[in-house]
Amino acid sequence: MTPFGLPEKEPAVARIREVAARGTLSHALLFTGSGDCVAAARYAAAAMECEAEGPRPCGVCRACRKVAEDIHPDVITVRDPEHKNIAVDVVRDIRADAYIRPNEGQRKVYIFPDCAILTEQDQNVLLKIVEEGPPYAAFLFCAENAAAVLQTLRSRCVELKLRPAEEAGGEASEPGLELCRAIGRRKRGAVAELAVRLERKKLDRDVLAAMLERSRQAFAAALLLLYGKEPEENDREIAPFLAKNLTKAQIMSTIELLETYYGECAYNVGVGHVLGALAAELEGIL
Repeated sequence: MTPFGLPEKEPAVARIREVAARGTLSHALLFTGSGDCVAAARYAAAAMECEAEGPRPCGVCRACRKVAEDIHPDVITVRDPEHKNIAVDVVRDIRADAYIRPNEGQRKVYIFPDCAILTEQDQNVLLKIVEEGPPYAAFLFCAENAAAVLQTLRSRCVELKLRPAEEAGGEASEPGLELCRAIGRRKRGAVAELAVRLERKKLDRDVLAAMLERSRQAFAAALLLLYGKEPEENDREIAPFLAKNLTKAQIMSTIELLETYYGECAYNVGVGHVLGALAAELEGIL
């Protein structure tokens, strides 16, 4: 796996590295398919910001690490946790912000993690900035189905279709680890955004329970790591990430919360209700 959670054999990985090496990586990319489109967008963003002189992204330089951890000041994940769809005012703010030069990177990169929540008005507002924006601005769109993007906007993008992770030589994405990463990034709205995506996949209660238990195990491993105990092999990547980005109190509170909602799954509760309530309480912890 790459440091961005993508299988090394994913064709999009090779394509991004190839065009980045030539300096021809498009400023407008559309990631589609059932693979991890958001991870692919971060990979492309890292290629744009990478400080290495060799192949990009290197995955280890300061800029790459910041992009992977979702803390790079010039790589903005566009979210609007207050509304079901992205409000047009948020998109207009992005359009204005694109004309402000990068803080520390080479590009100003905007990642749209779910184009299904971009309205037609949103996309029409974006069209002009994608077409005529400053040369340092880049726009990375994620959509499981390309039809979520208007043809006028889609035609301005280079589309990269991702295969399911298992077909690309990696393991299928674990919802439990996705939840851990969303919590560990400590970005407002990230957990709610994941909850919406998971609800759309129509998880049943058994899958939800397994996700919560897997997340709890990872957080427990992170807590033990803070006390000096090395994690088991399946937690060796996620436990240090959580231990580095969260306080001991946050980890302990999250474990308690995950245990509570895991118990809720034993009853006849709606998956959407559990995901929404969990996301709201996790936001409070962070």
